[in-house]
Amino acid sequence: MPIILDKLRKVALRLLQALPTVFGILVVCFLLTRALPGDPAAYFAGQMADAESIEEVRRTLGLDKPLPMQFVTYVGDLIQGDLGMAISTGQPVMSELASRLPASLELTLGALLLSFLIAVPLGVLAATRPNTWVDHTCRFLVTAGVSLPTFFTGLALMYVFYYLLGWAPAPMGRLDMMYLPPEQVTGFLTIDAIIAGEWEVLGAALAQLALPLITLALFTLAPIARMTRAAMLQTLGSDFVRTARAAGLSGRRVLVTYALRNALLPVVTTLGMVFSFVLGANVLVEKVFAWPGIGSFAVEALVVSDYAAVQGFVLSMALLFVTLNLLIDVIYTLIDPRVGEEA
Repeated sequence: MPIILDKLRKVALRLLQALPTVFGILVVCFLLTRALPGDPAAYFAGQMADAESIEEVRRTLGLDKPLPMQFVTYVGDLIQGDLGMAISTGQPVMSELASRLPASLELTLGALLLSFLIAVPLGVLAATRPNTWVDHTCRFLVTAGVSLPTFFTGLALMYVFYYLLGWAPAPMGRLDMMYLPPEQVTGFLTIDAIIAGEWEVLGAALAQLALPLITLALFTLAPIARMTRAAMLQTLGSDFVRTARAAGLSGRRVLVTYALRNALLPVVTTLGMVFSFVLGANVLVEKVFAWPGIGSFAVEALVVSDYAAVQGFVLSMALLFVTLNLLIDVIYTLIDPRVGEEA
């Protein structure tokens, strides 16, 4: 029981330490959105509106107040769970983010899982077999993944598998128009289809998910495989691995129990960094494949200088980063208990 309470205390302390970061991001985002070109009041009033109508809309939106008062009003609404109204859609920002976030997370987490399952074994094989065809393949994939932008990879995959071969469905969102989405439980179409037992819908959702998921997975595979290979090479050359081999332990036990477990620490850190990169790359992939996620929503909000929508997007991303960093801390303590004891 004392151990559990100590862990909970550390988690609560970590959350408190993250609050200044979130507040700082909120302040910077608030100031930057006010520097965007364009007038949201003029956009909301319409093209035929006169100066008086635009000024009335500006007063209604609170844009005529000084910046400090606008910020205080925004924080007060935020505490009440009100992120404002999205000018681009006319809907509350909270409902827009809640409806689009599962689509982005399904794509992002699926790509991370696929790249992790491929990159870690590939990096381990490359480290245990240096200068072989496996090592050269790993280096090639790493170079290609880093060099090729996601929009180019997505367009190339679409051209080959949809246009030339006809294997992939039309890149028109999360689900083909011939199928009705299952009852929403989690917001993830694949999981909701499994819960509802609608296997045809599951197949259609996976078919739509395949190309954008592979596009992101190729992008995220490169840094994970490179870090796994480098960490394994360093660990395999360490003294404790040589001692374990000299003690007569089997090669598999030395590789898995001693080398891989210690090499996973920097890999987990890289995974957290890659997650933040993927959210940025998600925007391009969502536009290429018409994926209705928060990335495309943020781009549309930037075009029309939609302050509330942009601020809500950045705030949601900041909360995701904080949650992910907290999760990485917990995983660290599971992989290496010394991390938790030193903290």
